[in-house]
Order: sequence, then structure tokens, then C-alpha cells
Amino acid sequence: MSLQLSLKSVDKFYGPVGKGVHAVKSISMDVPRGDIIALLGSSGCGKTSTLRMIAGFETVSRGTIELAGKQVQTLPPVRRNVAMAFEGYSLYPTVTVRDNIAFALKASRLAEAEVARRVAHVTEMLEITDILDRFPSSISGGQQQRASLARALVRDADLHLLDEPMGQLEPQLRTLLRGRIKHYVKERGLTAILVTHDQTEANALADRIAVMEGGVLQQYGSPAEIKERPANLFTGTFVGEPPMNVFPASVSVAAGRLTFDLTGGLDLRYDEAAFDPRVRKMLLDRKQVVIGVRPYAVHRVETGAAARVVANQWLGDQSHIAASFAGKTIVLVEHDRAPLSEGEPIRVEIRPQDLHVFDPTTGLALSHGNELAA
Repeated sequence: MSLQLSLKSVDKFYGPVGKGVHAVKSISMDVPRGDIIALLGSSGCGKTSTLRMIAGFETVSRGTIELAGKQVQTLPPVRRNVAMAFEGYSLYPTVTVRDNIAFALKASRLAEAEVARRVAHVTEMLEITDILDRFPSSISGGQQQRASLARALVRDADLHLLDEPMGQLEPQLRTLLRGRIKHYVKERGLTAILVTHDQTEANALADRIAVMEGGVLQQYGSPAEIKERPANLFTGTFVGEPPMNVFPASVSVAAGRLTFDLTGGLDLRYDEAAFDPRVRKMLLDRKQVVIGVRPYAVHRVETGAAARVVANQWLGDQSHIAASFAGKTIVLVEHDRAPLSEGEPIRVEIRPQDLHVFDPTTGLALSHGNELAA
């Protein structure tokens, strides 16, 4: 695997080191050449600060950043060969959209015909060919955002940084452009870092997702790894829509049955043999755990654990059913319209292979299904 970007123990303090606001906390991350990486997290989690340190618009308080084989954390932005699409667009107001997009290409003394070809290609992809001769002040926010994105993507650069690149676009256009942008980036072998708070965008575009919270890198892996093997309780509940259901539980075993005792006298009982011996030993050693299950893995059955419907929403292609369960709410997803009314009793089943188990103190994952967490 050939690395294009490597962050090693990178910290960002706003204010004196060790005393100011610690916005990014010792983040380490390797980005292979040709990969698209999504920095995913809520507002204030440190993802934009991380992106801006890579670009050179924020100083690195501690740690190193290597790009294309050389350390760049002390270099000014102009010497890093990084292309960036800003969340705030940052278009030159006195020149046309066409000249904004072509600016870096002309500065590199590329042939005029080649500049025109590249601009035409990227603007057709982003559906902004009709505004090329207009000025930024005369176009909409969504058009400005696409112009900023085109200006970044058209460049030859060691790294392309995209800060919330489609936040101003209507859903239909955003869905269309995701596929086009991914194809464009992959076809050219570009390496890109995307900042987003949109899980759908991260999953659609990224080869790997870096989940951040509180300035800490919570997990870094493929979309499937993060969904199926969350590293901790935060990632498990943050990634996924609807969110993972979680319940505190105590673990016991008797007469060949392993039991998770939940609040309100409810329990989930399984044959001991349903669990790998190593998982079973871990559970019995811990006694107190937090169990999690994805909504699509909760099933309505005839003889399962008792619950009572509190809401039932049909979203056009699936039903989201919320029910009171073990002193909390459990959410089920079904692909057919469910004829359930508020207050109606139901019974639910959670299969052992669908259980995620977490440490109640640290939040770290202990097991996923029938495998111990790494």
C-alpha cells in the first residue's frame, strides 16, 4: 500500500499548547494513494480543524503531517500542492465562474486548449456550464458551491480537500453528483479528504471513514467495518440511521442458558451453545455490559420479549416502529407497511449474531455477534 498522506500524533490547540482549547487530540491516520477519506462527525468535533491543518490554513500545535513523501506541517499552503474546495466557496468576485475554475490551470502555464477541455469536462459533470460567463455575485449559493468544487477538482494536486462540498445542494442533485464525483476522482487516481456531517454522503463517497468526536479519532475504517464492527459505543450509536438501540444489562448463566437481564424484569435468553466459548467467557467475566442492536436486526415475533408500540412511521419504503422496551425505546425497521397502532403490544426477538456488546465504563466494544472485538 502506497501512502499519500500520513498524520502522526497531530494536535491542535487554539491558544497556548496545553492550556488553550484542545480542538484535535493526537490524531494519527494513514491515507493510501487514490483513496477517498471522509472525516465524519458533528459540529465542533475537530474535522474542519484537521482539514485546515492539512491544507496549511491552521498551524499544527504538535505532531507531523507527511504528504507525497515529505513533511509539510511547517510549509505555507502555496507550497503543499493541495487543492481545496472551501465550505464558504471563496470565489474571486471580480472574474467569471469560468476564470475562477481555470485560474490555477492558467497559472501553471497549461496550454489554452487543455485548460478549456478540463474546464468543460468538470463543469459538465457538475451541471454548471450555463453559468460560466457569469460573476459569483449573480449566481445562487448552490451554484457557487459547485463552482468552488470544480475549481478544486480540475487541478493537478497531491491532495484534494473537500469541506462540506455539497451542503447547499438540493437532495436530488446531491444524490446525482455523488456518483459522478466519485467516478471522476477514481478515474484520475486522485486522493481526496472529504469533511461532512452527512452519513449518507460519507458512505456513498468514501473508501474509509474517520469518525471524530471531541477532537478524538474514534474509529477509522471502511463504511462496512464501522457499521458492522463499531469500535466503541459512540461510533455504534452515531453511525447508522435510525441509530443503534442500546440497553444496560447484567449477564448470568444457568441450566445451559445465557441471560441478559434488562431493566423492568425483561430478559433475553439464549442457549449457551449459541456463543463462541471465548465470547461466553468474556460476558460472564464482565457481568455488567451494554448491549446494542441495529434497528433492522430487531424482529417482531410471536413469542419474544414484550414491548409496546409508541410510534409507527411509514416512510414510503419502510416502517420505523418505536416501542417501549426495558425502560427505554427500541426501534425496529420493517420493509413493509406495519399495521400497528400506538399502545399495541408486540413481541420482539434479537438474535445472538446481531448483538454488539460494549464495556459500560469505557464504551469500548467487547464483541460483535459471535466474535470478540479486536
